[in-house]
Amino acid sequence: MKKLFTALSAALLAAAAFAQAALPSVEGEVRKVDADAKKITLKHGDIPNLDMTGMTMVFRVSDPALLTKVKPGDKVKFTADKVDGALTVLSIAPAN
Repeated sequence: MKKLFTALSAALLAAAAFAQAALPSVEGEVRKVDADAKKITLKHGDIPNLDMTGMTMVFRVSDPALLTKVKPGDKVKFTADKVDGALTVLSIAPAN
């Protein structure tokens, strides 16, 4: 039973990692960081997986620690998806 649980856990983690890796990386610029609300405002390009054209909008973040990596004015690359019905940034890093 323990081996089955371990195998299932590994499979779920692999699937989650694959799903996130499949998301397109989007270029954007940080406009505002609201750590208290766990939100970030980004001016971004098209987000194909969300059928969204470029605009400026507020996103929720999956992990509040992501907000410590950026500040307003930073050029970034990020991934976003719909999580529990909310548009959510799943990863973010300074653009090269």
